[in-house]
Parts: sequence; C-alpha cells; structure tokens
Amino acid sequence: MNRIIMQFLLAAVLLSGCKKFTDPAPQNNGDFENIYNEPSLAQGILLNGYTRLPTNGWSFSDVATDDAVSNDINNNFRRIATGQWSSAVNPLDQWTNSRAGIQYLNIFLAESDKVIWDTKDPMLNTMFNDRHKGEAYGLRAYLMFYMLQAHAGKIGNVLYGFPLVLEPESPSSNFNQPRATFDACIKQIYSDLDKAEQLLPLDYVDISGTSQIPAKYNGIKVETFNRVFGKFFNGRVTGRIAKAIRAKTAFMAASPAYAGGSATTWTDAANYTGQVLALNGWLTNLDPNGVTWYDNRAEIDGLASGATPREVLWRTNIGSNSDLEAANYPPTLSGQGRLNPTQNLVNAFPMANGYPISNTTQSGYNPANPYTGRDPRLAKYIVYNGNTIGPTNKVINTTVDLTTNDDGLNRREVSTRTGFYMKKLLRQDVSRTPSVNNQKHYRPHIRYTELFLNYAEAANEAFGPMSNGGNARSAYEIIKALRARAGVGSTNGDAYLESIKGDQDAMRTLIRNERRIELAFEGFRFWDLRRWNANMNEPVQGVSISQGRYQDIAVETRNYQDYMRYGPVPYSEILKYGALQQNTGW
Repeated sequence: MNRIIMQFLLAAVLLSGCKKFTDPAPQNNGDFENIYNEPSLAQGILLNGYTRLPTNGWSFSDVATDDAVSNDINNNFRRIATGQWSSAVNPLDQWTNSRAGIQYLNIFLAESDKVIWDTKDPMLNTMFNDRHKGEAYGLRAYLMFYMLQAHAGKIGNVLYGFPLVLEPESPSSNFNQPRATFDACIKQIYSDLDKAEQLLPLDYVDISGTSQIPAKYNGIKVETFNRVFGKFFNGRVTGRIAKAIRAKTAFMAASPAYAGGSATTWTDAANYTGQVLALNGWLTNLDPNGVTWYDNRAEIDGLASGATPREVLWRTNIGSNSDLEAANYPPTLSGQGRLNPTQNLVNAFPMANGYPISNTTQSGYNPANPYTGRDPRLAKYIVYNGNTIGPTNKVINTTVDLTTNDDGLNRREVSTRTGFYMKKLLRQDVSRTPSVNNQKHYRPHIRYTELFLNYAEAANEAFGPMSNGGNARSAYEIIKALRARAGVGSTNGDAYLESIKGDQDAMRTLIRNERRIELAFEGFRFWDLRRWNANMNEPVQGVSISQGRYQDIAVETRNYQDYMRYGPVPYSEILKYGALQQNTGW
C-alpha cells in the first residue's frame, strides 16, 4: 500500500464522515472526493475491515483458562485469571478495534456506489461494486460477531449486545447511543451475511464458460468475469466464508450462556454448519493431516498466493519468521517457554484405545508411566518429560533433579511452571540456535475441524448423538471420524465411543473434550467455558518429577466471579456516554 493510501486511511479514521480532511491539501494528501475516481483509495477503506479482524495473531487467551499458564509475570491473561480483570483492564476487548473497523466499512458502504470502479464498461463497474460491497457486508458481520463474543451480557434478565451503528459517523454525530439487544445484533449479522451471499461468488475461481456466469451479469465475457471474481482474489471474503460466519454466529447464539437471547436454536446452528460442511463434501474431504496443519511443512511452503490447505476454509497471509518458536521453545532451544500447558489439559487426552484415563478398568493408564500408550495427539501438542521438539528432535528434561537443567520445573524465569511446554503451532524445522532459521507460518481464520466440532456439538444438542436431523451426518459419526484421524481407538473400534454413543449427556462430555484437545492453544477454550456456563475456577495443576516419581502440584488459582462469563463494556465508554449501560457486575 503506497504512502498516499496510508495517509488517507489515517485521516479517514480521525475525521471519518467529513467531506474534506484538509483544506488546502498538503503534499501527498488528497480530498475525500478523490476516492470516487481513484478506486485504490476506496479499496484502502475496505481493507481496514481485513486488517482489524482479531485473528491476525495468536493471543493465547488459553492462559486465562485451565489449559495453560504463562511464565511471563506481565502476561495480561495471567492477570485477569488471577483477579485483575476489570472494565478498565481488559485484554479481551474488541470494542475499540471492531467499532473502528465497522466505521471504515460503513464509510465504504455509503460511498461505494459513487466510486468509478471501471471507466469503460458499466457492467464491469457494477461487478466490481457488487464484489467490494459483498466483502464489506461480510467483514462487518464478522466484526460484529467478535463484538458480541467479547461484550454481550445481561442487564437484569435482558441480554444486550452493542450499539448498532450502520451509517458513517462524523464529528457532528450523536455518539451517545444505547446498546441494542443481543437478538437485534444477531439479526443484523444475519442480514449483512444475506447481502454478502447475494453479492459474492461461492469461491474465487476462474470459470471456463459463459454458462457459469450469473444471469444478472449476462453478456459479460468469461475473461471479464474472471477479472472481477477469479482466483486472483483468493483470500478475500466469499459466499462460502459468509456461510461459515453465519454458522459460527448461530453456534454462539444457541449456546447455554446466550440461549433465549435470540430466536436462534441448536437446530439452526447444526443446519447452518451442515450447509458449509456439505459444500465441502462432509467427511469425504476431512483432511487426514489436519491434526498437524501448522507443521505440514511441504504443504505450507508450497501454498500459492491466497490458496488454502484442505484443512482450512480461510486463512491469514503467510509470513516467514520464528516468532512463535522464540516465544515458546524450551530455554535449551533458545526459547522463552512462555505458554505452559497444564496437567489439567494433559489429563484430558485419553489413552490410545480411546478410554479416558479416569476409567481405571478399561484404559490401561499407569500413573507411574503416564505418557505411554496415550492419544497420539499428546506427543504432537505438548512437550512432556522425555518428549522431543525442534529440528534435532531434542529430548526435553523437565524434572527437578538436575540443577543445570534450564528446561526443568521453575528452574529459571523462562522455564516451565507446570512441567510442560507447548509444542502445537510450532514448526519443528525452526532453529533458534546457533543461528535463526525462519520458516513460513499462517493462522486460520476458520478451520474445518472447528466447524466439524461445532456441528457435532449442535447436532448432539438438537437431534441427539445418533440422529442427523436431515443432514448427512450425526454427531457420533463426526466424532468417530475425528478420533480415527487422530489415531484414537484404532485397535479396538473405539470401544469407548461405541459404549456411550446412545447417551446424549456422555456424548456432550466427549464432544467438549475432543474440542478441548483439537483446538488447544488456538484461542477457543476461554470462550467455550463462558458460553457453556462452565466452571472457570478449576484449580490449575502441574507436575513435579523427581527420581522417577510424578507428583501433581498446584500452580495457579483462578479468581473469576460468576458475572464474568460475560465481558464488560469498556469503562471509558461508560464514562463518556450516559446511554450506554454496563453488564451486570462490572
């Protein structure tokens, strides 16, 4: 993005809605009206919707749950988990970021029809306008989803969202607006997604014949259609992505903490998610390598611009770095060991035969040899004592026996506090010593495994574990496939799953546990505990190993109040605007 666009964007956010942001215009700046004749400037406004999506970097909110702690004493999620969360100190805030993104998109939607996207062909001009507006509606809906997730809450018995602002705000606007109900916010998200689906193609692909051109663009040549809706635009919002955002929104709205706040039901959530999975062939297209999507090196290195792996519906851009490894490798690999998985999470991994370790009669779990015979995902996702990590498959020692062992429990400020280090998300071919070896990384916006797990949970609640409600698959079939892919139950037909497949409550517990494992460290656990109305104060455990003996230890006490299952409206906003009401308890 060149300098003039960057300067325009800065000015637009400060004085959005004004016809001119400077008079006379200094060098390298221009009038707002320039966007009508310079489409790149108009696109600059739209692109802010993409840059403000909160999935562009790993936040590791897992540190605020029973899945992980941080050895960084200044970690904001560590602070909120231990009693410092307030409406003035909120690292989970989406109010400022998402509202700014929505303001940009409101400006764009108000002005897009006036932009000359193509000077020669009126139909081409219409097509570009349609696509850009479709993207804007989809992005606005997704930012609203994140606003609801972070800030929806109850005042009395009514569930509220955020102020619905659908027009550009200017310095003369009335900013003192009340929050809309949760139901009104959900309906607006659905409305925006309806518009996005009407305006966007299912995917950006180059077509080969005129029969593939929608009727509203009749008369357009194939090459002209591809110029607007072809593969060059991979990575931008599509109709498929809009459907997935709808499915995620319905899944959140149907969950226990939000149930009754809107008309959305578990049946809606299952059906919306099922539509997306059907477009992808259901389990036929389940990626056999999806368990290690983050370390499928040849696949990642070979991705074309905008292309997505089989496991991923939508992703961020690819960057070449070693930042994750620098932050999370054990110290003997020149890492800071920041995220430490808990014993609580380790206990959630079943045995390879599929039985929970708590099943003492069938699982075969041996507390004196706790990592043998476990779910294969444990060794892939967590560095435990004796497991390997890094380009040389270094064996990590987390015991307290050796005084010279920097990887040992609480040895240094960068050593583990729990006896474990994170392995998932890290590319094992990254070297931090003796020299840095950067590698390609990306982050998914939406992963198909997430959608499979969403569907399984919604279908189990709506139809029971074995019924499909008219969709192609049941919750049981989805969970069986995901566990089989992971290598769980491969020797006994997953006897544990078979034993509980008719029990909705037992299946609910299993689905939630599979979700905990499959999506570990990807930023889901915090929101899952809240939407389930689950206990957020589970005492965090680790392990101390000495002379071959394993002893559970207390690591960190959680200090959440019941009202904290809903996040706060920022204190600064409450101070400024009398019409805004705070969620109960904050």
